[in-house]
Amino acid sequence: MGLDFRGCAVRCWVLLAGVIIFSDMQVPVDAYLYNNRYVGDQVFRVTPRDVTEVQVLKRMLGNIKVDLWQPNSASLIRHNATVDMHVKLNDTQGLHAHLKQEGIAYNVFISNLQKEIEKQTGYRSARRRRSESHYDYEVYHSLEEIQSWMLEVNRTHPEIVDMFSIGTSYEGRPLYVLQIGKRSRPQKKAMWIDCGVHAREWIGPAFCQWFVKEAINSYQHDSVMRRLMNQLNFYIMPVLNVDGYHYSWTTDRFWRKTRSKNHKYHCRGVDANRNWKVKWCEEGASSHPCDDTYCGPFPESEPEVRAVAKFLRKNKKRFKAYISIHAYAQMLLYPYSYKYAMIPNFGCVESAAQNAVTALYSAYGVRYRYGPASTTLYVSSGSSMDWAYRIGIQYAFAFELRDTGYYGFLLPEALINPTCTETLRAVKAIATGLLKKCQVNRDVFPYI
Repeated sequence: MGLDFRGCAVRCWVLLAGVIIFSDMQVPVDAYLYNNRYVGDQVFRVTPRDVTEVQVLKRMLGNIKVDLWQPNSASLIRHNATVDMHVKLNDTQGLHAHLKQEGIAYNVFISNLQKEIEKQTGYRSARRRRSESHYDYEVYHSLEEIQSWMLEVNRTHPEIVDMFSIGTSYEGRPLYVLQIGKRSRPQKKAMWIDCGVHAREWIGPAFCQWFVKEAINSYQHDSVMRRLMNQLNFYIMPVLNVDGYHYSWTTDRFWRKTRSKNHKYHCRGVDANRNWKVKWCEEGASSHPCDDTYCGPFPESEPEVRAVAKFLRKNKKRFKAYISIHAYAQMLLYPYSYKYAMIPNFGCVESAAQNAVTALYSAYGVRYRYGPASTTLYVSSGSSMDWAYRIGIQYAFAFELRDTGYYGFLLPEALINPTCTETLRAVKAIATGLLKKCQVNRDVFPYI
């Protein structure tokens, strides 16, 4: 396989007694509807116009509990930047009144969150899962469905697919990775792609599955994909935060973190994108276990993060690119996240990002912003992208997929195809760039 898999599980077809047929993999319909817990909840969008409105808004949010969608922490609220927040039914009237009283303009993007959840997935998808024998890439899938799909892909395409486990989650679930590539030589360059770091961002796992499908199905007729598969190995982790993703299907659709327990607080979980050993728990991360951006008790405290970090560290010389798929904002980000500074190989990475968003735009005319994460989105410490760059992976990116807030985390299944199609073009552009040499000043980039 080329990379060091010591400590990984054996080939996937011996991991389970048999292959699970996709059409039999069901999640109870009630799981999609969450027992009507979101009836009457609303999603507000506020854009504070000046520093005074920022302060007023932060004060309001100190008095009511909201689920911030963008940004993910009140400390990151800035003037002229949109704030999307999920507000529980009991607090909606009060927030309407307070915003009007203070003269702060706002919109209600979603007036009944429960209805939007049922539109996104729910009965229609459940029927499709039961009635179709083939795997449908245009619906969202539960963790169980995704993992059985991985087994099946490995079983049916052994010449270009290997499935292995890099560890187990906090709750004991296997952390599966697919290696995709032609077995042409042992020392191939590699690209890592992970999805599902934040549990509620369902379009991420959908894209990872889409990428695998396209890599396998288009090998014969797509000369670009064939060249990439011949010269690169792709390591795809469809769901990094397996416990959180499972919980987002069964209990809380908008859960973000892992599911580890905290001994001092009843709050559970750590932000799996604030837990990496790079400027850990500094600006843009929280030290409080109840916050969505909680950095954890120490770097790599989460077994999911630790497993990926261990695997990438062990094989870092082969990995030339790291990509993490998130949502939502329509952005392509690169280091640094934790500080306002230019990376040493800025020219090469900036060019790769520009080519990627141009390729993405060519599909449906969807525009993505691109640039350093700190200035394009916001400052955050302990991110996987910065960590990958620090250990020497020259091209490290984070995608924020569709949309820009109209649907937020509830991107409809009808948009899975176009979103994944355009993102695939961007990823192929980055991968194609890896096969070309970009001149980097080694004196200022010692990690190479």
